[in-house]
Amino acid sequence: MFKSRKEKRKSQSFNRMIPNILTMLALCAGLTSLRFGMEGKWEAAVASIIVAGVLDALDGRIARLIRGTTKFGAELDSLSDFLAFGIAPAVLLFLWTMKEAGPIGWVLVLLFAVCCALRLARFNTDMDSQHLPVWTKSFFTGVPAPAGGGLALLPIIISFQVENELIRNPQLVGILIVVISALMVSKIPTYSFKQVRVPHKYVLLTMLFVGLIAAFAVGAPWLTITIILIAYIISLPLGYRSFKKLQKEQGN
Repeated sequence: MFKSRKEKRKSQSFNRMIPNILTMLALCAGLTSLRFGMEGKWEAAVASIIVAGVLDALDGRIARLIRGTTKFGAELDSLSDFLAFGIAPAVLLFLWTMKEAGPIGWVLVLLFAVCCALRLARFNTDMDSQHLPVWTKSFFTGVPAPAGGGLALLPIIISFQVENELIRNPQLVGILIVVISALMVSKIPTYSFKQVRVPHKYVLLTMLFVGLIAAFAVGAPWLTITIILIAYIISLPLGYRSFKKLQKEQGN
């Protein structure tokens, strides 16, 4: 019996390590994107951040699935998110075009990184709040860091598909940075997608849809990512509307 308990503790310890390992891989992917950016390999740099985003989505879901959520893992996840979705996109944007704007360009990318840090700090604080209604778990407050990082990189992603110097204009990119920074620290409710449950009758249709996305991602990866980011932008007003509707129904 003693041996059985010992093996059980070892198994639980290993289960807790799995999400942390994925988080560390996401952090490494974020650091790697900086290296590619300094070498001017923009596609590899953006791809590294996308890999970090996928790993970030997996570590949280796996942690909840195996009940391996820990305070250490939450703090490590925030540090990894700040690097991969705050620092890395800011540096890439500066090297890609914002350095042409001089000191203002650096101030704007610095603003983005600071807003990302504030967003993550608020998220960690909200996690400890016990007084929030259960239905609010379906929403984030403001745009989350991974989505903010992806939206900030949208001009670079579009430049892979369209050859137009206007896309690289520091003024336009600067405006986008300010808007995304504001969305991250705002109190606008956005869909979290963590509580999404697919009804049994739609499982086959969902699998088909995921298969189509995977096929498009292989054949036209940058176009697929662009469409996903645009779809997320469209979801912002829809999320706000859903939140207000539920708030009214619950009488909060």
